Amino acid sequence: MTDFAALRRMMVDTQIRPADVTKYPIIDALLAVPREIFVPDALRPVAYAGEDVELGGDRVLLEARTLAKMLDTLDLGLDELVLDVGCGLGYSAAVIARLAQAVVAVEEDETMAAEAPALLAEAGADNAIVHQGPLAAGAAEHGPYDVIIVEGGIEVLPQALEDQLKEGGRIACIFIEGALGEVRVGYKIDGKLSWRYDFNAAAPVLPGFARQPEFAL
Repeated sequence: MTDFAALRRMMVDTQIRPADVTKYPIIDALLAVPREIFVPDALRPVAYAGEDVELGGDRVLLEARTLAKMLDTLDLGLDELVLDVGCGLGYSAAVIARLAQAVVAVEEDETMAAEAPALLAEAGADNAIVHQGPLAAGAAEHGPYDVIIVEGGIEVLPQALEDQLKEGGRIACIFIEGALGEVRVGYKIDGKLSWRYDFNAAAPVLPGFARQPEFAL
């Protein structure tokens, strides 16, 4: 019988704290949320490995270090509404639900979007809802949002998501350039996003976030 609670503690001690993530609410959320229920059953034994976990269809559950560092930089408040884009089976939303007032989790894969609500309920995330639809479209009817986090790689940020961020809000994305990637955080000031580099990370580019090829005559 796998001791998942022990694996959670080991994940925090060997992956999260060494990455300079020390805010108690984030540590507490990562220790409380059962990551293993948010991956395919066959992959539960590797749910706490220090790497992305395949969800199928070129989608992954981001490694815990990447998610934790993104949340550390975003510094969520308990009075904030968060848009979680590409939630998969809901792990990130369950973690964010413990740090924010409410979270709207967007997932376009119909199977994962259908499974996520029950898993979120099992994890006690009663302030999270799942919105099924294109990731790049976000969920405008529930916004605007104080914070947006994108759970996968992007080459370009769709205008729809930028428009759903409140003035003064912030967004974290993993920008992919070739084989390299870096997390940047954008701050919306006077209607425009101002980006700054945070740390290196990589993830598959999400559907709807790839740069369109330019055709020249």
